[in-house]
Amino acid sequence: MTFADAFAAIADPNRRHLLEELRRGPKTVGELASGLPVSRPAVSQHLKILLDAGLVSAKAEGTSRIYAVSTPGFLQLNIWLDQFWQE
Repeated sequence: MTFADAFAAIADPNRRHLLEELRRGPKTVGELASGLPVSRPAVSQHLKILLDAGLVSAKAEGTSRIYAVSTPGFLQLNIWLDQFWQE
């Protein structure tokens, strides 16, 4: 993960909404799409960006993929941000 990718990923309001939903618990694309005014393919594209940035993880469960917040990805981002507050 590069920090530029992570910041670009969270810059989009739809992706921030997806992260808020995933913060409440793992979900499928269908579950996530029901809360957004965009198509399921668009939600999948947003999730791909979050995956590439290391902020979301996915696991296969039958024919579905279950998405969840990636704690290690956010931890890395948090550690990087914290350096600006520590002296």
